[in-house]
Amino acid sequence: MKILIVQNRMGIGDMVIFLPFIEAISKKFNTKVVCLVKKSSKAKEIFADNSHIKEFIILERDKGSGEHDGISGTFNLITVLKKYKFDKIFIFNSSLRFYIISKLSGIKEVYQYPLFKKRKQHIINAAKEFLKKSINLEIDSSPNIFLDESLIKTTKDKYNINKNENNILLGIGGSGPTKRVPSHIIIKLMKLINENYNCRFFLATGKNLEEQKILSDILNSSLGHKCQALDNLKIKDILPIIKNCNISICNDSSFSHLSAALQIPTIVLMTDTPIIYGNYSPYMHPIIPDGEKIVKHDTLGKEKINPDKIFYKLKEILS
Repeated sequence: MKILIVQNRMGIGDMVIFLPFIEAISKKFNTKVVCLVKKSSKAKEIFADNSHIKEFIILERDKGSGEHDGISGTFNLITVLKKYKFDKIFIFNSSLRFYIISKLSGIKEVYQYPLFKKRKQHIINAAKEFLKKSINLEIDSSPNIFLDESLIKTTKDKYNINKNENNILLGIGGSGPTKRVPSHIIIKLMKLINENYNCRFFLATGKNLEEQKILSDILNSSLGHKCQALDNLKIKDILPIIKNCNISICNDSSFSHLSAALQIPTIVLMTDTPIIYGNYSPYMHPIIPDGEKIVKHDTLGKEKINPDKIFYKLKEILS
């Protein structure tokens, strides 16, 4: 049996969130699945060794200039899918376009979210309801990324990770400026931790100018000598480093999702997005801005993240 799963959201975090649902379909039909994903999801790097996924097809859509954009792009994608001769397709969106593509690709069994229902769609509950109604599966939302033990050990040796220290991942990047907690707050937190624990910090961020400024501020602080920057590494090389950490403290970013999926206790700094993105996994411990009872889009709370609250939560987890 050949099964295609469409998960066309663009983020790494989105891909991690949908992993349990992808794996559940594979287990249900006792076969590895093929996933249609966007390149920006980094799925090929993160899940290359996943035992439930056979292959990734990259959806090339780039604001009108991608291989699969527009009418011609639709037929390009149909041509690709026809070659696989899929028996079933599971579409984790409400797009009429993907329904039509499925039918024109000759896929007989099409399972999809209700059409035209994208507005205010809950990212996790919609997926749960979809699999319950379509194939009677009930899924827990707790993604788990497996890494080879030899890779974890090799990485530990390569970076001289000492298990007598508290190795802490600081995910200081973020997909938008409102998600990036300022460097002065992170540095104050690091000082609190350093005063109470023998520790080492791994700084995970991207190449965005603002992220690089935050990284530079930290590296040039009094604790810079205790830091290892990871910005020149690929995601696949960072994963085993995270796995060697005792705890992670991350902005609402790809690194919070990856860390929790690696089963590392992860404190998530929720500044500007719904809380569901920071508490769907049992390994996530969200911190919201001072003065807020809930967090949502446009909370704009990055300046109100309290380093003392983060430190108390860290002590609670490490005790």
